[in-house]
Amino acid sequence: MPARIFCAALILILTGCMSKEKSKTPVNLPFDQPPQWAREAIWYQIFVERFRNGNPVNDPTAETCDNALIDPLPSDWALTPWGHNWYKQEDWAKPTGLDFYRTIQMRRYGGDLAGVEEKIPYLKELGINAIYFNPINDAPSLHKYDARHYHHIDVTFGDDIKGDLAIMAAENHADPTSWQWTSADKKFIALVKKLHSEGIKVVLDFSWNHTGNNFWAFKDVEKNLEKSSFKDWYHTKFIKDESTGKTTFEYEGWIGIKNLPELKKINSKGKIPGHPYEGNLQPEVKEHIYAVSRRWMDPDGNGNFEDGIDGMRLDVAEHVPMGFWRDFRKYVRSVNPEFYLVGENWWTKWPDELMDPAPWVKGDDFDAVMHYQWFKVARSYFAQPNDKITLPQFRKQIDSVFLK
Repeated sequence: MPARIFCAALILILTGCMSKEKSKTPVNLPFDQPPQWAREAIWYQIFVERFRNGNPVNDPTAETCDNALIDPLPSDWALTPWGHNWYKQEDWAKPTGLDFYRTIQMRRYGGDLAGVEEKIPYLKELGINAIYFNPINDAPSLHKYDARHYHHIDVTFGDDIKGDLAIMAAENHADPTSWQWTSADKKFIALVKKLHSEGIKVVLDFSWNHTGNNFWAFKDVEKNLEKSSFKDWYHTKFIKDESTGKTTFEYEGWIGIKNLPELKKINSKGKIPGHPYEGNLQPEVKEHIYAVSRRWMDPDGNGNFEDGIDGMRLDVAEHVPMGFWRDFRKYVRSVNPEFYLVGENWWTKWPDELMDPAPWVKGDDFDAVMHYQWFKVARSYFAQPNDKITLPQFRKQIDSVFLK
């Protein structure tokens, strides 16, 4: 194709992509089809903690990060300044004797929802019309995949850490009718409304495969052991020492990581690592997830989704039984027929054999998946220091992935 024709075509494509006219999804959207808005989305991903600090009052503290790591925080731990050399350990990190990749997990920069709100004009200038937020549920880690509460936004993203913690402490977390709105929750809902007013859709990241070990139900199991009302939420085994009379318990952590206890799967069959399998989640866990989902999809419960999220990206989807995903799609589409679901799946065999995403996009589970097969090819060409593939190999492999 002559260069001028190619450039003209590219301009037309980009002009079409950046159209500010809001698309409407038909009310009678087929159950097995993604919403039209997702087909036209220009995505921007935000990792809130690392995006922008709009309100220093809510900056993370040692207490809000408590139990996020195997390694304890140093006594002189402090926030890392914006612009700090990424590969340079902080003064508080060096005396620990831990390597860079251990202490980097301790870093906090203080990004929050106020920072996101401040940058809405910038995001609009980019021409994006959809944001994928990494997890923002309440959690002690920087990545938030170790939820303390699914039904609350992280306390360091709102305006009142102490007040939000007090609200959470007064709730019966197992009873959705007792759930209140924290300052962080309200901040997020207000942000969603503003983004929607600018024609920007919002997708949140959750993990229904595991919680953190600070999750309210897991803490109850730790405290009450076999007497806990939530002992069946996890894969638990209680062991009584006859000589001391003391009872301890064992549980399954995601890929062996003990601060990420796995939620209980039932009726599982045909489970082969790296492949989809049948089964479901424990019923009470499932109902809790449904309640959490409805809370963020339609916060005021009026059936108008201007204040609710437009979709979810679900972490490590291959670890959750397909029966749950089919049920989950039915549930969220019953609330909002235009809701968008994206699943994550990784390796059939680490590190070279990536999963075939086809089983997760048959129309009865996810609308799309995180297609890491593209990533593997791109990394091999652009970032692989050794055994870098050639340009013809890159083109051939991209075509192969695209045509699957």
